[in-house]
Amino acid sequence: MADPTAATVTQLKNIQARTGQTIAELLAAAVAGGAVKHVERRSWLIEHFKLGYGDANAVAFYADKPLPDLGGGAPSAAAPAANTGKGEGEGEGEVLDALYAGPKAHLRAVHDAVLNAAQALGEFEQAARKTYISLRRKKQFAMVGPATKDQVEVGLNAKDLLPHARLKVLPPGGMCQATTRIGSAAEVDATLTGWLKRAYDAAG
Repeated sequence: MADPTAATVTQLKNIQARTGQTIAELLAAAVAGGAVKHVERRSWLIEHFKLGYGDANAVAFYADKPLPDLGGGAPSAAAPAANTGKGEGEGEGEVLDALYAGPKAHLRAVHDAVLNAAQALGEFEQAARKTYISLRRKKQFAMVGPATKDQVEVGLNAKDLLPHARLKVLPPGGMCQATTRIGSAAEVDATLTGWLKRAYDAAG
């Protein structure tokens, strides 16, 4: 299984390479631009640096947290945050912080990879629930949240999915028709993206 911490470091290094800015500089720019909350910083980064949802979310996550070692300098200082306590966003941001706290913190990168794949499909709304994030168009098409300390569960509202070793079909009448569990961002592959697309298209 791929190392989730290494995956996050790679993601952040790639963001720095594409933007020509360090993560701390990106966050400082967002704060200077008036982005106070987590969701505001994420939106600001998407708009001004053309980052994908998952990349912008990953950067915003470190607004008040120590950065991992990205090489080329001291990484241990927390990136600058807005002066509003923890600087967390309302709803979704707070739920995500609670869901991926403690031993599940490494799964945040996996969650973000799923969201990034979904974002590539088109527009949708997110709704924070107690134990997961709901992804909706006209209706819910997916659910994402930690299932265990080592796996994120992705619920899919897509009928007639072909049998697959990674896919668990659920009884009718539930929140989703099927679920799959993943433990690394590398598992957000063509197969999972295909299932997400089926669900996304069906919810339009």
